[in-house]
Amino acid sequence: MLQPPENKNSTQPASNQNTYTPIKTSSAPIEQASIGRSLTIKGEISGAESLYIDGRIEGTINIPDHRVTVGRNGNVTADVNAREVVIMGKVNGNVICSDRLDIRSEGSVTGDVVTQRISVEDGAILKGSVQVQAAEQKKQPQHPNKPAEAPKPVVSEAPKAAGASA
Repeated sequence: MLQPPENKNSTQPASNQNTYTPIKTSSAPIEQASIGRSLTIKGEISGAESLYIDGRIEGTINIPDHRVTVGRNGNVTADVNAREVVIMGKVNGNVICSDRLDIRSEGSVTGDVVTQRISVEDGAILKGSVQVQAAEQKKQPQHPNKPAEAPKPVVSEAPKAAGASA
């Protein structure tokens, strides 16, 4: 009697975990561009997919809705703007992340950082200022009740202004 309930309980959670894992794994590699070790790019890079850099970049990188990963062989001399940035190589420039910056133990950043979340592993190098602004953007959507009350007086003032100009 004890064996059937254990088999049922162990089967159900395993099937739920397997169901969710492949969905995340299958979508990520399809939408990632790569810059190989032997490539050097000078100029502006922008796009709507994640980017993996193992080569050399000079200029600007603007991928606001996706991840930029600087590989161990990557050498970036550019300002980086992305949702998430993972650094395992070298970055010389300012980094702006709308979500998260992750500097791994082999990585180094020389420049100013603005992000909501930051992770710096032991051994990583970070030279520059760090500005973390996480709570402010989340609080703004919570206060729409106050601005909703403010337009009522503005609406009553608008007819006065229209009457004065007529």
